[in-house]
Amino acid sequence: MTSETSFLRLQARTQRFTLGSPREFKIAPDGGHLLFLRSASGEDRTHLLWRQDLATGQETRLGDPAVLLGCAEELPAEERARRERSREQGGGVVGNATDAAARVAAFALSGRLFVADARTGESRELATATPIVDPRPDPTGAHVAYVADNALRVVAVDGTGDRAIATPDGPDQAWGLAEFVAAEEMGRARGYWWSPDGTRLLVAFTDKGDVQRWHIADPANPGTEPHTVAYPAAGTPNVVVRLAVIGLDGTRVDVDWDGVDLPYLAAAHWSAGGPPLIAVQSREQRAVEIRTVDPDSGVTEVLHTETDDQWVEIYPGVPAWTPDGRLVRITARAGANRLVVGDVEVSGDLQVRSVLDVDDQDVLYTASAEDPTQVHVYAGDRRVSTVDGVHSAARAGDTVVLTSWSLDWSGPRVHVLRAGEVVGEVASLAVDPPSVPNVQLLTVGSRDLRVALLYPSGHVPGSEKLPVLLDPYGGPHAQRVLATRNAFLGPQWLADQGFAVLVADGRGTPGRGPEWEREIHLDFAGTTLTDQVDALRAVAAEHPDLDLDRVAIRGWSYGGYLSALAVLRAPEVFHAAIAGAPVTDWRLYDTHYTERYLGHPDERPEVYERNSLIDDAPKLDRPLLIIHGLADDNVVVAHSIRLSSALVAAGRPHALLPLPGVTHMTPQEDDVAENFMLLQVRWLKDALAR
Repeated sequence: MTSETSFLRLQARTQRFTLGSPREFKIAPDGGHLLFLRSASGEDRTHLLWRQDLATGQETRLGDPAVLLGCAEELPAEERARRERSREQGGGVVGNATDAAARVAAFALSGRLFVADARTGESRELATATPIVDPRPDPTGAHVAYVADNALRVVAVDGTGDRAIATPDGPDQAWGLAEFVAAEEMGRARGYWWSPDGTRLLVAFTDKGDVQRWHIADPANPGTEPHTVAYPAAGTPNVVVRLAVIGLDGTRVDVDWDGVDLPYLAAAHWSAGGPPLIAVQSREQRAVEIRTVDPDSGVTEVLHTETDDQWVEIYPGVPAWTPDGRLVRITARAGANRLVVGDVEVSGDLQVRSVLDVDDQDVLYTASAEDPTQVHVYAGDRRVSTVDGVHSAARAGDTVVLTSWSLDWSGPRVHVLRAGEVVGEVASLAVDPPSVPNVQLLTVGSRDLRVALLYPSGHVPGSEKLPVLLDPYGGPHAQRVLATRNAFLGPQWLADQGFAVLVADGRGTPGRGPEWEREIHLDFAGTTLTDQVDALRAVAAEHPDLDLDRVAIRGWSYGGYLSALAVLRAPEVFHAAIAGAPVTDWRLYDTHYTERYLGHPDERPEVYERNSLIDDAPKLDRPLLIIHGLADDNVVVAHSIRLSSALVAAGRPHALLPLPGVTHMTPQEDDVAENFMLLQVRWLKDALAR
């Protein structure tokens, strides 16, 4: 294995140097211990459940799949689907749900239910219906709820009394599961919520009977039956979602909310601070109502209404109650995404990103100040994270676990804090990357675009002109230019192949306020492409080593769409493109994402035409390589097939690379991942040399 290729294999083997990083912290409120997930090494894909004694720092294994299973893990189809939605590529224990004391943890392995006791260190399997999905203990630690065969079931932690408390009437229905758009677009991965006393649950019911069916085949294995999915494409029917409060004895109270005008269940919350809260959203997403639910009658009452002329954003962690009954929410107002507790804005002009925890003292949340590349943790008006970088946290009682990523080191550093002072740490076992990115974070152009510029390692300014490779995502809800070293490991490898690499975040990306995010409304194509062009030209004006006569662009998902768009609509700027898993016709993408930004296709057909790529096919006169996984159930391969067919019909040369068995996630096997990237680099160099 040569030095040029060893990085790619190591990157694949370590899942981009993330394996071995601790995550999903659950802290005992008494400060005695914490539970977390981590693989046993930086090259082991199997995650384990760990316990750390916070007094001594000693770690013990609570949930080890090799011990508990005694064989290789086998995932049921339902669990594979959940992991695809969350882009989870690891195995073993990938969920860490606990009771309020962080004493009882429940998790699934091979579709079987296991519980761990943090006090005794014992883990055991409970005999239940199988295969199970999403097990969660109640706050008191007496029962575990889970979903099996689309029914919500409960079992006592001692393994007795396993029973269904909500059973669907047909194969299109389910109790306790998040539907596709909730998991893929809303950040809601769950479908039930325990009451604080553990006697009842707020449960989502879903019916996908009216949703159109798409069939995802495996052309590499023609004898295999196609996989059928219910896919709610823009302008077509959604899954019907309703709610009920269900007792442990199966008694049910249906929740009354207007599911016609407000069909999306964006979030739910049930804590001791007040009655259950739900956030429900209109289909065009210009209104969100926060409602209380009376668990005895099912009657809901509007507590707060948020409206916007374009769309109302959904933020992680809200709505929520404080322990003394004040509503916690995030609102877009006066140029900032602001945290509101009761009637008081507590975050000033910070750009709030998420709420992490609410206690009787303050709210723990993440936000950015003037620099969107930095994400810090705040408690009320106090900043908890003290060094530059990207931070997140978990909290219980007076204990905070702070996870920090930075340009100054690789991987995460995890510290345990009390009263703002470090009292411990959780070790990361992640592999240290073999190189340090040669990255400059720049602010350029009239819109102060944030851009990362990477040269080949050892490049001497002024020594030679370099071909330029743009490597964006470029769309909403994702940010690439962040003050963390790990974000630029892949781009640095590309730079070391002889490119000046640019990563630019344009309008629509998070961290810069509601007006910035909404600039893309009805105009994906014009706005995001303009920002990539402006970033390129602004950087080149200050860095003469960039050769504007040799410019390529590559990207995946929205980045793939942007790459194809670039050579179709700006061939005078971009000389070659690789479009990975691109959305080419927005009518084929899902309702919640697409209609938020482009409206309903029946009401705004001209917007869909303007932002889709199929009609641009006759314009192509630059090299274009299209790559798509044939098993992709998010951006289905029909997107690339339709663009390729239109290019063939127009007589425009291009290349189409299908990836059998690959979903929306790129290949991760060592040799395949290596060859996949080497193929792209060779193609880019050949294309730019034409």
